[in-house]
Amino acid sequence: MGDANGETRRVAAWAFDQILVMLHPLMPFITEELWQAMGERPYELIVAKWPEPQAQVDRRARDDLNYVINIVDLTRSTRTELNVPPGAHVELQLSGDGPLLSEAMRVIDENATATKRLARVSKFDVSDAPLQESATFILNGVTFRIPLQGVIDVGAEKARLSKAAEAAEKERDSLAQRLANPNFTERAKPEAVEKARADHEAKAAEAERLRAALERLG
Repeated sequence: MGDANGETRRVAAWAFDQILVMLHPLMPFITEELWQAMGERPYELIVAKWPEPQAQVDRRARDDLNYVINIVDLTRSTRTELNVPPGAHVELQLSGDGPLLSEAMRVIDENATATKRLARVSKFDVSDAPLQESATFILNGVTFRIPLQGVIDVGAEKARLSKAAEAAEKERDSLAQRLANPNFTERAKPEAVEKARADHEAKAAEAERLRAALERLG
């Protein structure tokens, strides 16, 4: 235990030294005083060598972390689009090709606590069983399904999304017609034309997002 405490102190002291070196150009007097107050020094802080990064990237850990981030992002966005209550903990059912599915479950099992907490997932299961009411997204060849029975009113949610998508598409098409009219693009103020273009892009993206949410509802 003593060795561990000593190592902790040595690492903390080394890290603090690097902080002082990097802060010295911004806070020369304070950092120099702290540098000298921490013990005998062979040289002044101003001539200390700038830290050189020596970190090595663990590619597997990086890829695993990115996979977890994508699971959390897709689960959260799906929940938000479908009005799943923020406090509700849902299940995630996985299916797909053998090696891809095995790799997905390995990453999830090794990061289960963080993934469950951040995505508000109660459990992960591997299942090909059909679900009448579910939301689906695909990540790296693996299908993720969120059972929605008893979580939301799927019929009402489909109707809401369909109505919202139709409204967005109507506005998108109206803006497209205006932008295709030379009387508008050539005579209107440049800022008005630019706003119409921006509004058209926004409505097109909104319609696409809503239609994608509808497709995810099984």
